[in-house]
Amino acid sequence: MPPIPGSGLAKGLAVTLRTMTKKTVTEQYPDAQPELPPRTRGVIGLFEENCTVCMLCARECPDWCIYIDSHKETVPAATPGGRDRSRNVLDRFAIDFSLCMYCGICIEVCPFDALFWSPEFEYSETDIRDLTHERDKLREWMWTVPAPPALDPGAEEPKELAAARKTADKLAAQQETARQEPVQATERHADDQARAAERPTRATGDSKQQTDQPRTDHPRAAHPRTDHSRPDQNQPNPSPKPDRPEQEGRE
Repeated sequence: MPPIPGSGLAKGLAVTLRTMTKKTVTEQYPDAQPELPPRTRGVIGLFEENCTVCMLCARECPDWCIYIDSHKETVPAATPGGRDRSRNVLDRFAIDFSLCMYCGICIEVCPFDALFWSPEFEYSETDIRDLTHERDKLREWMWTVPAPPALDPGAEEPKELAAARKTADKLAAQQETARQEPVQATERHADDQARAAERPTRATGDSKQQTDQPRTDHPRAAHPRTDHSRPDQNQPNPSPKPDRPEQEGRE
């Protein structure tokens, strides 16, 4: 069905009429703080512990407003005979917010989650040079970063959280096993001592005599086995059988 001519104009005028009938409300800033969305791009906070000085954020910044300085330190080998390693140590991390266009590319490309958005926006200065925030100031903005939103109940668990929980459960199981081993060893020792105390003690002289005597408690002891396949040499030979009377008559 083709649209009615002038329907768009009528909808626009309807919105205008509804707005004209509402009362105008002015927020008295700074007495009344505005309610900002949770993903507001106010200022960038730095979590220095996660920064590895990979320089990825500075290289990807389209305005070149991130300044990073670092030096290398030698880390001694953890094991004897191992090789020493070197690591980067952060000396300076600064962002010039007079050049920043708040694109968020530096936050997106950071592989170690060292940069975060903060909703704070009240950092205006009278001197433009003061808009270059060093790492100490960027660290202070970290405390204003809101907590991440809750996950959807039907969403999958993040792989990082699942791996961390699996490692924690494994360590807890190892600690529990290490705590139970001394207790089990003590219980086994006590059981061995109890069984040793319950055993009857025999005299040294009677042990051989009791060993030489045949056992009478066994069911076969009362009926010794006799070998019928070979006759005993001590017993007399059985008497020969008499001849049959039929043979005597025939003779």
